[in-house]
Amino acid sequence: MILIIYAHPYPQHSHANKSMLEQVAHLDDVEVRSLYQLYPDFTIDIAAEQQALSRADLIIWQHPMQWYSTPPLFKLWLDKVLSHGWAYGGEARALHGKSLMWAVTTGGSAHHFELGTHPGFDVLAQPLQATALYCGMTWLEPFVMHSTFICDDEALQPHARRYKQLLLDWQEAHRG
Repeated sequence: MILIIYAHPYPQHSHANKSMLEQVAHLDDVEVRSLYQLYPDFTIDIAAEQQALSRADLIIWQHPMQWYSTPPLFKLWLDKVLSHGWAYGGEARALHGKSLMWAVTTGGSAHHFELGTHPGFDVLAQPLQATALYCGMTWLEPFVMHSTFICDDEALQPHARRYKQLLLDWQEAHRG
């Protein structure tokens, strides 16, 4: 099962993430948990989130990049749900062996994230990658959609279809 943890504080304004979710939401064995819809008051049901993670083989953290980081509710979700004794530490193995993909949208172009003036994109991924590895997960190549502020819906569709194809390819490779 593929579990998408979706964290967009303003989903009504996101054409990119909306396109991505529309492409994958109806695939077999895909569950989308929209954190800002589920927890508008930031009171996370830790048990429900851990149960959802337990059912998944592939976990996707999908969100827009905000100030070179994650949205605040997603960070809180990480802090609360990936708890000591469950996700890491001692004999904790709840996430061990699961795959993790970071699916992120950015307003800036890929050039904006080259080393030099701004932090490199690989550098920005390191905290999430380290979190995944610390919990025993397999870090997959991130899915990144850049320049979403200036793309219209027609320009976003090929990227959203590529996202869908990545999930279908993963399902095919891990069938049975």
